[in-house]
Amino acid sequence: MSWVAHLQPDLVLEGSILSLTPQMLEQYNLKGLVLDVDETLVPMKVQQASDELRLWVDEIRQVAQMWLVSNNLSETRIGGIARSLNLPYLHGASKPSRRKLRQAVAQMNLGVEQVGMVGDRLFTDVLAGNRLGMFTILVDPIVDSGQAVQSYPVRNLEVWLSQILGATLPAKQQNLKQHYKP
Repeated sequence: MSWVAHLQPDLVLEGSILSLTPQMLEQYNLKGLVLDVDETLVPMKVQQASDELRLWVDEIRQVAQMWLVSNNLSETRIGGIARSLNLPYLHGASKPSRRKLRQAVAQMNLGVEQVGMVGDRLFTDVLAGNRLGMFTILVDPIVDSGQAVQSYPVRNLEVWLSQILGATLPAKQQNLKQHYKP
Protein backbone atom coordinates (compact mmCIF):
# COMPACT_ATOMS: atom_id res chain seq x y z
CA MET A 1 0.00 0.00 0.00
CA SER A 2 1.39 3.44 -0.92
CA TRP A 3 1.85 6.31 1.53
CA VAL A 4 -1.01 8.10 -0.19
CA ALA A 5 -3.30 5.13 0.41
CA HIS A 6 -2.18 5.04 4.06
CA LEU A 7 -3.39 8.63 4.47
CA GLN A 8 -6.79 7.92 2.92
CA PRO A 9 -9.53 7.39 5.53
CA ASP A 10 -12.25 4.87 4.72
CA LEU A 11 -14.91 7.23 6.06
CA VAL A 12 -14.89 10.98 6.67
CA LEU A 13 -17.57 12.32 8.99
CA GLU A 14 -18.65 15.93 8.84
CA GLY A 15 -18.84 16.62 12.52
CA SER A 16 -17.50 15.20 15.74
CA ILE A 17 -17.36 11.57 16.81
CA LEU A 18 -20.92 12.03 18.07
CA SER A 19 -21.98 11.80 14.40
CA LEU A 20 -20.87 8.14 14.31
CA THR A 21 -23.96 5.95 14.77
CA PRO A 22 -24.60 2.29 15.57
CA GLN A 23 -26.18 1.98 12.11
CA MET A 24 -22.90 3.06 10.48
CA LEU A 25 -20.96 0.49 12.48
CA GLU A 26 -23.39 -2.23 11.47
CA GLN A 27 -23.24 -1.15 7.81
CA TYR A 28 -19.44 -1.59 7.80
CA ASN A 29 -19.51 -4.74 9.97
CA LEU A 30 -17.51 -3.07 12.72
CA LYS A 31 -17.64 -4.88 16.05
CA GLY A 32 -14.98 -2.78 17.76
CA LEU A 33 -13.57 0.73 17.82
CA VAL A 34 -10.21 2.10 18.83
CA LEU A 35 -10.77 5.72 19.80
CA ASP A 36 -8.22 8.50 19.89
CA VAL A 37 -8.74 10.76 22.91
CA ASP A 38 -7.37 14.30 22.53
CA GLU A 39 -9.62 16.36 20.29
CA THR A 40 -11.45 13.22 19.13
CA LEU A 41 -13.35 12.63 22.38
CA VAL A 42 -12.51 15.69 24.46
CA PRO A 43 -10.74 19.02 23.97
CA MET A 44 -7.00 18.89 24.72
CA LYS A 45 -7.12 20.31 28.26
CA VAL A 46 -10.38 18.75 29.44
CA GLN A 47 -9.99 16.15 32.19
CA GLN A 48 -13.21 14.14 31.83
CA ALA A 49 -15.91 13.19 29.38
CA SER A 50 -18.99 15.30 28.76
CA ASP A 51 -22.47 13.97 29.50
CA GLU A 52 -23.14 13.95 25.74
CA LEU A 53 -20.07 11.79 25.13
CA ARG A 54 -21.07 9.40 27.94
CA LEU A 55 -24.49 8.93 26.29
CA TRP A 56 -22.81 8.30 22.91
CA VAL A 57 -20.49 5.68 24.46
CA ASP A 58 -23.47 3.94 26.09
CA GLU A 59 -25.25 3.83 22.73
CA ILE A 60 -22.21 2.53 20.80
CA ARG A 61 -21.41 -0.01 23.54
CA GLN A 62 -24.60 -1.86 22.51
CA VAL A 63 -23.04 -2.80 19.14
CA ALA A 64 -19.25 -2.51 19.53
CA GLN A 65 -16.40 -2.92 21.96
CA MET A 66 -14.27 0.18 22.52
CA TRP A 67 -10.72 0.95 23.61
CA LEU A 68 -9.07 4.34 24.05
CA VAL A 69 -5.59 4.56 22.53
CA SER A 70 -3.87 7.91 22.96
CA ASN A 71 -0.47 9.37 22.16
CA ASN A 72 -0.81 11.45 25.31
CA LEU A 73 1.79 10.48 27.91
CA SER A 74 -0.33 11.46 30.93
CA GLU A 75 -1.69 8.29 32.50
CA THR A 76 -3.55 10.46 35.01
CA ARG A 77 -5.44 12.41 32.33
CA ILE A 78 -6.12 9.58 29.87
CA GLY A 79 -6.93 7.16 32.68
CA GLY A 80 -9.36 9.66 34.20
CA ILE A 81 -11.16 10.13 30.90
CA ALA A 82 -11.27 6.35 30.36
CA ARG A 83 -12.65 5.77 33.85
CA SER A 84 -15.32 8.45 33.33
CA LEU A 85 -16.43 6.46 30.25
CA ASN A 86 -15.86 3.02 31.83
CA LEU A 87 -13.54 2.03 28.95
CA PRO A 88 -10.14 0.33 28.83
CA TYR A 89 -7.23 2.44 27.61
CA LEU A 90 -3.62 2.63 26.51
CA HIS A 91 -1.61 5.85 26.65
CA GLY A 92 1.74 6.85 25.13
CA ALA A 93 0.86 5.05 21.89
CA SER A 94 3.29 6.92 19.60
CA LYS A 95 0.89 6.69 16.65
CA PRO A 96 1.46 6.14 13.75
CA SER A 97 3.11 3.19 15.50
CA ARG A 98 0.80 0.17 15.36
CA ARG A 99 2.01 -1.53 18.56
CA LYS A 100 -0.66 -0.30 20.99
CA LEU A 101 -3.39 -0.53 18.34
CA ARG A 102 -2.50 -4.22 17.99
CA GLN A 103 -2.74 -4.62 21.79
CA ALA A 104 -6.22 -3.08 21.88
CA VAL A 105 -7.47 -5.16 18.94
CA ALA A 106 -6.04 -8.33 20.51
CA GLN A 107 -7.86 -7.56 23.78
CA MET A 108 -11.13 -7.25 21.84
CA ASN A 109 -10.54 -10.72 20.37
CA LEU A 110 -11.71 -9.49 16.95
CA GLY A 111 -10.15 -9.57 13.51
CA VAL A 112 -8.42 -6.30 12.64
CA GLU A 113 -10.85 -5.83 9.72
CA GLN A 114 -13.74 -5.76 12.24
CA VAL A 115 -12.26 -2.84 14.20
CA GLY A 116 -12.44 0.82 13.26
CA MET A 117 -9.78 3.38 14.17
CA VAL A 118 -11.49 6.70 14.92
CA GLY A 119 -9.52 9.90 15.18
CA ASP A 120 -9.17 13.50 14.15
CA ARG A 121 -5.66 13.34 12.64
CA LEU A 122 -4.51 11.93 9.31
CA PHE A 123 -0.80 11.56 10.11
CA THR A 124 -1.34 9.73 13.40
CA ASP A 125 -4.77 8.07 13.70
CA VAL A 126 -5.60 7.34 10.05
CA LEU A 127 -2.03 6.42 9.14
CA ALA A 128 -1.68 4.02 12.08
CA GLY A 129 -5.07 2.40 11.48
CA ASN A 130 -4.47 1.93 7.76
CA ARG A 131 -1.00 0.50 8.35
CA LEU A 132 -2.62 -2.16 10.55
CA GLY A 133 -5.46 -2.87 8.10
CA MET A 134 -8.24 -1.31 10.18
CA PHE A 135 -11.26 0.57 8.85
CA THR A 136 -10.34 4.21 9.43
CA ILE A 137 -12.75 7.00 10.33
CA LEU A 138 -11.73 10.66 10.32
CA VAL A 139 -13.84 13.01 12.46
CA ASP A 140 -13.74 16.74 13.05
CA PRO A 141 -11.76 17.71 16.15
CA ILE A 142 -13.54 18.66 19.36
CA VAL A 143 -11.76 21.74 20.64
CA ASP A 144 -12.38 24.50 23.16
CA SER A 145 -13.54 27.60 21.33
CA GLY A 146 -10.46 29.46 22.60
CA GLN A 147 -8.18 26.74 21.24
CA ALA A 148 -9.75 26.40 17.77
CA VAL A 149 -7.47 28.98 16.20
CA GLN A 150 -4.44 27.08 17.47
CA SER A 151 -5.70 23.54 16.81
CA TYR A 152 -7.34 23.52 13.38
CA PRO A 153 -4.29 24.77 11.45
CA VAL A 154 -2.40 21.55 12.26
CA ARG A 155 -5.23 19.39 10.97
CA ASN A 156 -5.77 21.67 7.98
CA LEU A 157 -2.06 21.38 7.14
CA GLU A 158 -2.32 17.57 7.32
CA VAL A 159 -5.35 17.57 5.02
CA TRP A 160 -3.61 19.91 2.58
CA LEU A 161 -0.41 17.82 2.55
CA SER A 162 -2.33 14.57 2.08
CA GLN A 163 -4.23 16.08 -0.84
CA ILE A 164 -0.97 17.31 -2.41
CA LEU A 165 0.26 13.70 -2.11
CA GLY A 166 -2.89 12.49 -3.86
CA ALA A 167 -5.29 11.47 -1.09
CA THR A 168 -8.87 12.55 -1.60
CA LEU A 169 -11.26 13.90 1.02
CA PRO A 170 -14.11 13.06 1.28
CA ALA A 171 -12.75 9.58 1.49
CA LYS A 172 -13.12 6.24 -0.29
CA GLN A 173 -16.52 5.62 1.26
CA GLN A 174 -19.53 7.87 0.99
CA ASN A 175 -19.88 10.41 3.76
CA LEU A 176 -22.88 9.06 5.68
CA LYS A 177 -23.76 12.08 7.79
CA GLN A 178 -26.38 13.08 5.29
CA HIS A 179 -28.10 9.68 5.67
CA TYR A 180 -27.83 9.14 9.43
CA LYS A 181 -28.65 11.86 11.89
CA PRO A 182 -27.40 11.27 15.47
